[in-house]
Parts: sequence; structure tokens; C-alpha cells
Amino acid sequence: MDRATFQLDQIDAVQWLRGLPSESLDLLVTDPPYESLEKHRAIGTTTRLKQSAGSSNPWFGVFANARFAELFAEVFRVLKRHSHFYLMCDSETSFTAKPIAEQAGFKFWKPLVWDKQSIGMGYHYRSRYEFILFFEKGKRRLNNLGTADVLQVPRVRNGYPAEKPVALLETLIGQSTKAGDLVADPFMGSGSAGVASLKLGRRFVGNDVADNALTLTRQRLLDQGGHEGSVLSDIRPRQSEMALAIAGTA
Repeated sequence: MDRATFQLDQIDAVQWLRGLPSESLDLLVTDPPYESLEKHRAIGTTTRLKQSAGSSNPWFGVFANARFAELFAEVFRVLKRHSHFYLMCDSETSFTAKPIAEQAGFKFWKPLVWDKQSIGMGYHYRSRYEFILFFEKGKRRLNNLGTADVLQVPRVRNGYPAEKPVALLETLIGQSTKAGDLVADPFMGSGSAGVASLKLGRRFVGNDVADNALTLTRQRLLDQGGHEGSVLSDIRPRQSEMALAIAGTA
């Protein structure tokens, strides 16, 4: 098994997950462009959906809260029986996402707090943290029970919009997988989850709808020593079959 292999796709996140075999992933960690970002943008408390001055990468449209049910149902299906799921979001989205994920079958453990160690934009009490909702399918023990629920990692400055630090993803992936395991991110953005996966000797499958996300992630993973290949050989055939079925009903 080649632990440096990765596979990338560019498709709607839910459609991408529907093309994956059931119980094929060891971990899913992701940061969707959640709906409340539109509110933050409207009142000037985020630049996440604007053009990044540092990289000139345009951001893409939000993933509506109304789609969480279909997203979490697919996440639950594709994860192996005993596995973890990490969802990065703001406090407002956490109240919406938690009960929907539980309805899909996940056990909610707790919100982890990512302390970015410096304040960001805002009006009342400027933002310094972000939640990482920690879910479990079945029962899987963390690799290090001594890890605190506040993860102190500096934010990424002047990078891809909403870019997550690799060190943060290394903690999550290192806690919930072992060498050779398969990690997925359906909203991969700049590919930090993929970089962290390869650094830790895990395989990675990622997806994003943005052209720049694919270009940037691919280069970062190649620079990390990975090579692109067919991690799950039946992903594309299943997606092709779905496309034919859809076309046949049109």
C-alpha cells in the first residue's frame, strides 16, 4: 500500500460522496463554506468569501444549511463502522449542524476549540476561535487521550481563503487514524487536510468545486512527496454510472 497516494475530484460535495463506496473511509474532516458566512460578510466581520489579497483566489458559493441532512447521511454511509468525523464551523452553524448529524447516526462528543492565538475581524468581541465539532460512528478510541479540547495553532495569514493550518489538521488526523488509513475532505479548499495526511503517512481523497482549489492542492501534495493515483478504483465508474442514470431520466 502506497501511503503517499492521493486522488482529487471537482464536483458537488454531496454528489462526490455518493460516488464513494460505503464504509470506505477511515476519517472525514472538512470545513464547508457554511451559510452563516454570508451574514458575516454582510456586516463586515469576514473576508472569507471575498477575493484573497494574498493569493488572488476567488471563493465559491456557500453550502446551504438545508443540505446538511443529505451531506451528513452520505458522510455516515462512507465512513467505516468505527471512525470519527470532524466538522469545522462557527458557533451559529454548530447549533444547526449538531442535531442533523446526530439524526444521521453520529454520536456527538463535544466541540473542540481552535484557538487561532490572534484576533480576527469582528465588531463585538473580535473573533479568535473556531469550533471543530467532534462526531463518532460506532466506537473508536483516540490515539492520545491526553490531548486538550482547546487546540492552540496560529491562523494562516494571507493564504487561500479560509485556509487551515496544517498543524491543526495533523492533530485531528493523528488522533483518529493510523498509518496507511484513508482520509477524505469533500470541501478541501487549499488542501491542508491532504498535506497533513501525507505528512503522517495516510492516503488522501479530496474534492472541491473551485478551479484554484484543485490547482493549489495538487501542487501542495506533489511538493509533499505524494503522487496522484486511483486511491479508490471504483469511484469514477460509480460516478459515471450515476451520470448515465441521470441522463437517462432527463
